Amino acid sequence: MGDFYQNGVITTLHNIGDRPIDELEAELQKFSKKLPMALILPSLYSELEGPALGKIVEELSKVKYLSEIIVGLDRASKEEFIHAKQYFNRLPNVRVLWNDGPRLQAIDEVLKEQGLAPKELGKGRNVWYCFGYSLASGKSSAVALHDCDILTYSRSIPARLLYSLVHPGSKFKFAKGYYYRTDGQKLNGRVSRLLVTPLIRSLKKLYPNSEYLDYMDSFRYSLAGEFGMMHDVVRSIRIPSDWGLEIGVLSEMFRNDSVNRICQVDISDNYDHKHQILSPEDRSKGLSKMSFDISKSMFRKMATMGEIFSEESFRALKATYYRLALDFVDQYHADAMINGLKLDRHAEEQAVELFAQNIIEAGNSFLRKPQERPFMAPWNRVISALPDIMEDFYKAVEADWNDPELS
Repeated sequence: MGDFYQNGVITTLHNIGDRPIDELEAELQKFSKKLPMALILPSLYSELEGPALGKIVEELSKVKYLSEIIVGLDRASKEEFIHAKQYFNRLPNVRVLWNDGPRLQAIDEVLKEQGLAPKELGKGRNVWYCFGYSLASGKSSAVALHDCDILTYSRSIPARLLYSLVHPGSKFKFAKGYYYRTDGQKLNGRVSRLLVTPLIRSLKKLYPNSEYLDYMDSFRYSLAGEFGMMHDVVRSIRIPSDWGLEIGVLSEMFRNDSVNRICQVDISDNYDHKHQILSPEDRSKGLSKMSFDISKSMFRKMATMGEIFSEESFRALKATYYRLALDFVDQYHADAMINGLKLDRHAEEQAVELFAQNIIEAGNSFLRKPQERPFMAPWNRVISALPDIMEDFYKAVEADWNDPELS
């Protein structure tokens, strides 16, 4: 869906002319001689049995410009790791990190002794270790990352992210993907549509002079799990380990770099992946946990910038958000109708009610735990504390990959 409108403080790179992927990849292969590139795929073992990953691997097997593909594998037994090695082996220059295996668990123990290991299991921890391995291998100058559950996958996703970083005329250090969310029948992306954007707009009413909120409001799809960055960013970025990963990464980029070094890139004509349940009865699951973690991540970041929160401000925020989010339901209902898509107003308003309650709960949790450490250590701190860790990490992954007992 092409347009050329620039809004907010972030440069938007549109898909105006549907440039052929072969043309993009041919240029990327030339650029790779000076700036080698890697791709990170954080994956649960269960995704090997899902409907999306097979097509992703098939598409990536055609890519020639990547110096390395790093698969972070979570929740896998020994037999499942062996299967995963066979599954991904057709990819060029691939390595699979067996995060649950004894060698990488030993690395984790070394980090724990220094208070540097991630404390929570999940995507954030997986991505953090993949970042570390990309630094340890030294085979790339830029990395892209995307999820492994994309049903509408095209290899243009990593190509467009990396192109925006490694083109000789580029000034960008960080690229965020964006797209619209539909399965062709109904409008998806509830957390982005009905939580993140109205929450940011509501916070702007309470804190109208926040440059951070103006920045966050510039992203068309802030929850996209697809992004790319140069290696100096990989070394220094602090990322959260919970569902606030995507928001946390954007927030850290605002803190660490000038906004003119950050861009967002149209990476897909249509995007669909597996959908989380709403889970109104259990805040530890589904969109309920996601909305709680995202809200808390926003509050933590604003507090680091000197904004003051109280029980009264969170009550005002909930009321402001609730009214604004209901207006968004009306807007998206009209948008869905003209495009022939389904949108269940009752289900949309149920989601808004749950998100409003979770905003209050996240605020109360933030006030109760002001000393909480939400971020994993940046890799430059890890390297400073443990100068040999990168070599040990690299050797552990290579040993798992080449171990005859794991073949």
